[in-house]
Amino acid sequence: MATYTPKNILITGAAGFIASHVANRLIRNYPDYKIVVLDKLDYCSNFKNLIPSRSSPNFKFVKGDIASADLVNFLLITESIDTIMHFAAQTHVDNSFGNSFEFTKNNIYGTHVLLEACKVTGQIRRFIHVSTDEVYGETDEDAVVGNHEASQLLPTNPYSATKAGAEMLVMAYGRSYGLPVITTRGNNVYGPNQFPEKLIPKFILLAMRGKPLPIHGDGSNVRSYLYCEDVAEAFEVILHRGEVGHVYNIGTKKERRVIDVAKDICKLFSMDPETSIKLVENRPFNDQRYFLDDQKLKNLGWSERTTWEEGLKKTMEWYINNPDWWGDVAGALLPHPRMLMMPGGIERHFDGSEKCNDGSSHFSSNSNQTRMVVPVTKSSSSPRKPSFKFLIYGRTGWIGGLLGKLCDKQGISHEYGRGRLEDRSQLLADIQNVKPTHVFNAAGVTGRPNVDWCETHKTETIRTNVAGTLNLADVCREHGLLMMNFATGCIFEYDAAHSEGSGIGFKEEDKPNFIGSFYSKTKAMVEELLKEYDNVCTLRVRMPISSDLSNPRNFITKISRYNKVVNIPNSMTILDELLPISIEMAKRNLRGIWNFTNPGVVSHNEILEMYKQYIDPGFKWVNFTLEEQAKVIVAPRSNNELDASKLKNEFPELLPIKESLIKYVFEPNEKNSAE
Repeated sequence: MATYTPKNILITGAAGFIASHVANRLIRNYPDYKIVVLDKLDYCSNFKNLIPSRSSPNFKFVKGDIASADLVNFLLITESIDTIMHFAAQTHVDNSFGNSFEFTKNNIYGTHVLLEACKVTGQIRRFIHVSTDEVYGETDEDAVVGNHEASQLLPTNPYSATKAGAEMLVMAYGRSYGLPVITTRGNNVYGPNQFPEKLIPKFILLAMRGKPLPIHGDGSNVRSYLYCEDVAEAFEVILHRGEVGHVYNIGTKKERRVIDVAKDICKLFSMDPETSIKLVENRPFNDQRYFLDDQKLKNLGWSERTTWEEGLKKTMEWYINNPDWWGDVAGALLPHPRMLMMPGGIERHFDGSEKCNDGSSHFSSNSNQTRMVVPVTKSSSSPRKPSFKFLIYGRTGWIGGLLGKLCDKQGISHEYGRGRLEDRSQLLADIQNVKPTHVFNAAGVTGRPNVDWCETHKTETIRTNVAGTLNLADVCREHGLLMMNFATGCIFEYDAAHSEGSGIGFKEEDKPNFIGSFYSKTKAMVEELLKEYDNVCTLRVRMPISSDLSNPRNFITKISRYNKVVNIPNSMTILDELLPISIEMAKRNLRGIWNFTNPGVVSHNEILEMYKQYIDPGFKWVNFTLEEQAKVIVAPRSNNELDASKLKNEFPELLPIKESLIKYVFEPNEKNSAE
């Protein structure tokens, strides 16, 4: 069997999980090979993954994107590259459902740039393209023979489709231009250094935090898992012994159901699987099984060495010893993490500990080599943290203004939208200029001074509340952006199934039943239509209250100035507590409809009693009935209780309405008045 000996290897994506193990292994075992790593340090890459190699004289790191043709051509020529091992890719299936265009850009276009550079320079002797077992699609549950290298490609999700597309380009360049290509298709890989959006590190970190392990669907899906060092050895074998023009499966016949993986991790942490495993909504499509025939690779002399029990224990011990390796990964630990792939999302920067020995931003350990200068941003000396940027609509509104102040307080970059919601071209310009990670819509028509205005300005109300909101949601969806939409809970009224005082609130899935005001009609209409957009998080706000008792939009300020008030228990939103939660919801990439109120209800009289106790001991008020109220208003008002249990489950620290009123509104104002 002929063997191949490279001289100068370019490894793309080698600050990522699998490729870092391959790079470290080759640098350690072959000191005569020069290894050049090209990585843009996206959210799932970490320069620390290459710590074992950074002092080696045959290692060089370049921060850059494979989609940059000029950079790739420059590297191939100046570094005399004769071998490429192409790992760089976006790989998380959940993310591909949320932003498939980013996968096309990275996985197909990036691969095409590399192939074209190889064709132009004419110096590449091996191009190893790293693909995935998912290109085969779903394996029959009763199949006893796995997919072999000549099996048909039938990808079932955007991620695997882009990998299959990249494979077609690789094959075409091999046949059309004689490029010496080899393709690999591997099973799932696990081990140290893996970003915790993937199943095993996610479960380990959640178990370390005492949190439930979320499983998509019923957990019956079957996967095959290989330990990272075994996979690194497989690439070492393919590099030296693989035949040009061939495909090699890297797999194992030892399969496991996802729920059994979760149970094994529960066992390692002495957790009860019955209470620690949580079944959640499945992916849009979740292949039941991937099964590979790996005999061809075994014929080259490779075999799996690490048992499941041994590999899982090693992985667990690594994460226990390195809990902060990836920084803040709260977003990745969600059941359906998609936020990290949004345009302008997380990019990992170097901090001081990740610079080279001379403290510069050059990444080459050998001073005799040509060095690549990598620009360092001003923030590179600060600790790494997610780089969020919010685009907020509703600057002159109450909630929109408060959101901006909260962002300032939390150090979150943000800008207010300049465009009008109904003008699509203006929204597109905003997104192009700001390049946000999330969009907050706090714009809308509520009426001047109240919802009665909408009864005589119906077209203006429709234009903003319906057409404008849908327009923004659609533009955001086109750009893979999550839209946090501040809506209203004033689309329900007490009925027989949800009677006043019963404690039975309307849930997120209940159909709106209040049509008393045109404002509420438009809000119910747009909420129903927004269900078709999977990039929207709808927050039903009710009778908003803040600690600013001078604000005329504040529900307390309103009723304290009325001559007469009704006395009906309602769900309400304490903005001082809930607006920070809306920001956290964006960070967690939450979607769908949420009753955005504090748990429980409070009546007008109960609020005014608190106002009298904490603010004005001499305050007096007069009640009147709904019938009497109807004589002085144009449109009826909504009164209801919303079930906030979904929000409470996500944020257990959320206070009941009366406790929140005291803590966030009345006690701070009592202190202010005393001063």
